[in-house]
Amino acid sequence: MATMKAVRIHEYGGPEVLKYEDAPKLQPGPGEVLIRVYATSVNPVDWKVRQGYLREMMKYKMPFIPGWDVSGVVETAGTGATRLKPGDEVYSRPDLSRDGTYAEYVVVRESEVALKPKSIDHLTAAAIPLAALTAWQALYDAAKLSAGQKLLIHGAAGGVGTFAVQLAKLRGAHIIATASKKNHDYLRSLGAAECIDYNTTKFEDVVRDADVVLDTITGETMERSWQTLKKGGILVSILEPPKPEKAAAHGVRCHHTFVQPSVDELSEIAGLVDAGKLKVIIERVYPLSEARAAQESNATGHTRGKIVIRVV
Repeated sequence: MATMKAVRIHEYGGPEVLKYEDAPKLQPGPGEVLIRVYATSVNPVDWKVRQGYLREMMKYKMPFIPGWDVSGVVETAGTGATRLKPGDEVYSRPDLSRDGTYAEYVVVRESEVALKPKSIDHLTAAAIPLAALTAWQALYDAAKLSAGQKLLIHGAAGGVGTFAVQLAKLRGAHIIATASKKNHDYLRSLGAAECIDYNTTKFEDVVRDADVVLDTITGETMERSWQTLKKGGILVSILEPPKPEKAAAHGVRCHHTFVQPSVDELSEIAGLVDAGKLKVIIERVYPLSEARAAQESNATGHTRGKIVIRVV
């Protein structure tokens, strides 16, 4: 049996359960493509799956390969997969319920794969899909963000936040970003009009009549956010689903965005990157064999932009 190098988990637990080892090389089925992985990136969902937080939602069969960003090259296509061909440079946010991308190869449904931006390399492209799609679906699809609206973004310097600031700027929104002081100049360079240091200022004391709140943190932050919205405004969370009764009590709306694969949106995002309208920020690159260290770094919650894992 052909094998590939991969990082797998055999049981739920801490970073130590990540094992860099040989795994069976997969083959694409009908409607699928086999992608030679050049790079992937780390998202909070990776280590949350590893710890077992999503075991009720996703029934993973062990051993399991985490990771749900990929940039690489199509190696082979299964029957019925006709849009892409071997040699195509692609990127994707694959289905979360299947084996992921911390591996030399991954099988993905062709319907989830888009051509990667032409102007950037695979390391940079791998940082885009999950985070950018989350920001896009939260702000454009759920909140219907429009020009002139006031938007409060929590955790604005992180992976999703970095893309959210830029996408909101492209829509002409007035962006208020919460982040530590060291990230304020960075966020202003991306398009934030105002920055709030969460270490020294309570955002609810200074933000009023926001049209949209994008919550990438949840918990206490979500509870304190309701009062910042104007009547009829919307709170969009990408983590814990907001409680509709809580929204109703404040005269506002709420939405939970759980990112979905989208070739059309990935293609639009690629166009923005190639046009120089969307920057990709990478804090650090790790080799596949150091996936544990990459996850531990991401789990601190202080990553600026994305952490990428080099496979090739």
